[in-house]
Amino acid sequence: MKDSPSLQQLRELLARRIVILDGAMGTMIQRYKLTERDFRGDKFKDSKIDLQGNNDLLSITRPDIIKAIHSQYLEAGADIIETNTFNGTRISQADYQLEDAVYDINFAAARIAKEAALEFYKKTNRRVFVAGALGPTNRTASLSPDVNNPAFRSVSFDDLVKAYKEQVQALVDGGVDILLPETTFDTLNLKAALFAIEDFFEETQVRLPVMVSVTITDASGRTLLGQTIEAFWYSVRHAKPISVGINCALGATEMRPFLAALSEIADCHISCYPNAGLPNPLSDTGYDETPELTGKFLKGFAEQGLLNIVGGCCGTTPAHIAAIAKIVKDYKPRIPAKVDSKSLTLSGLEPFIVKDEKAPLVMIGERTNVTGSPKFARLIKESNFEGALVVARQQVENGANIIDINFDEGMLDSEACMAKFLHLVASEPDIAKVPIMIDSSKWSVIEAGLKCCQGKCVINSISLKEGEKVFLEQATLAKRYGAAVVVMAFD
Repeated sequence: MKDSPSLQQLRELLARRIVILDGAMGTMIQRYKLTERDFRGDKFKDSKIDLQGNNDLLSITRPDIIKAIHSQYLEAGADIIETNTFNGTRISQADYQLEDAVYDINFAAARIAKEAALEFYKKTNRRVFVAGALGPTNRTASLSPDVNNPAFRSVSFDDLVKAYKEQVQALVDGGVDILLPETTFDTLNLKAALFAIEDFFEETQVRLPVMVSVTITDASGRTLLGQTIEAFWYSVRHAKPISVGINCALGATEMRPFLAALSEIADCHISCYPNAGLPNPLSDTGYDETPELTGKFLKGFAEQGLLNIVGGCCGTTPAHIAAIAKIVKDYKPRIPAKVDSKSLTLSGLEPFIVKDEKAPLVMIGERTNVTGSPKFARLIKESNFEGALVVARQQVENGANIIDINFDEGMLDSEACMAKFLHLVASEPDIAKVPIMIDSSKWSVIEAGLKCCQGKCVINSISLKEGEKVFLEQATLAKRYGAAVVVMAFD
């Protein structure tokens, strides 16, 4: 597999200086006071439901507006502009009954942004990049929308992989230089996006730069689905993104401690694009901060050496980006953290680190294993999953650092049991805080489990008993899912 030209060019730019990302697309669109007719255009004029607010459609129906916004951000100093595709999956577009328009939406958005970038290059001789924006979708793979059925999911890992891969194909066909899954509130959704991206790279044999960005929702320092920033990074580090960062939900001041924590552990570049402070309906942008204030706050980040890529999210405008670009231009970019390669990093909702040969004894709870616990086996055979959860909770309360889950029993549908139980575990933060060891002699069961966990799991186990070819296939998939592996040695 070869690197794309944009990957090497972006690496070179990041080595030289802090790189500037654009600001909010939605904030700028609101200034145009558009009507339903603008969103429908000719292509969607016969839609049976209202389309106003579906901003992604404007790349087709009002490309002049989207291109003008891109150009304004480039003039303000942006090195990277994002495509207008935040809701560009068929999962999100299903709300508007426009699943079949997804390819056209993404292709058009990428093409418009690329045109703006090329025109800017011809005028200024400054190379800029187009990032294909992949939003988190409007569904979560880690939580049930039905409080009465916590094992239910409105979207599966496989659904997300399929939807993201379709979006990635269209964005790359349209000419994007970077892929940017952003505003992550559920790490499992992001892992599905990264899985789809890696599948795409494998098929095309060309690797584009991948940036990832998560949203920390409040002062607790956790995502909406409960992960800490450290646990989040350990869950997605396997994808080796060119950058990881935080965007949306918070202003720069509130974001600082979490960005600092991420900066200490991430062995790649760091991005930061906060909101313009807190929401304020009386403000022109809908947010508190002026360009000068946002620039002032982010100057502190640059002074601390926290930044490689910086821009703005909700409420930011070209004026904000210009202020940020001006104020950080004299600061050196952050140097990626050095990571102890001998340490094992795992995660549930919280991180767990096993530090090289000096690590203390690691306690693995084995009672959630039908082959080792008669009580757990009986509960599962009786379909008493609530009772089985009590067993898992007791293990964590009694000091288990990891819980081992196994359903290898001839009378059970092991794949279904694994998925259901892990869905239930995900709804219990006091259990889900620790990493999961997915234990099975059948790869199909292991894979069913991997598709349910937002944290970094341990696979127990793979071996060479089926031959080198199968071993390498499973090891490759394990890495793509972002799991650690126990390799069993057979004589």
